[in-house]
Amino acid sequence: MTGIGDDPFVTAVKPLVDAMGGEMLPPGQAGPDDVVLSWAGADVVAVRLPQLADSLDHILAALERKRGKPLAELDRKAKQEVVRILEARGAFSVRHGVETVAGALGVSRFTVYNYLNREKDA
Repeated sequence: MTGIGDDPFVTAVKPLVDAMGGEMLPPGQAGPDDVVLSWAGADVVAVRLPQLADSLDHILAALERKRGKPLAELDRKAKQEVVRILEARGAFSVRHGVETVAGALGVSRFTVYNYLNREKDA
């Protein structure tokens, strides 16, 4: 992050950028798809957003860290909760999202669909 240093604004937005798997860089290095954040009329930092598929991997890794063990080792109720969280975050709008989640949870695609349908029926 050369060129953006210890700016308080950068410090404030860093947890959000990290949570979504983005990358922070100096505004002068921003590409056409990057988001330049300004504060008090000056460009402070550019954020390079991850591809959606990379975001899903990042979210899955964060959920594993939060739960303290691989998602595949969770019990059924905890896996259902993970599916609810992922659905709320749009994970299943990503191409191959169900397959990716099923693999991380150690269940079949059919099971993930059952978890999703169970939530809708509740």
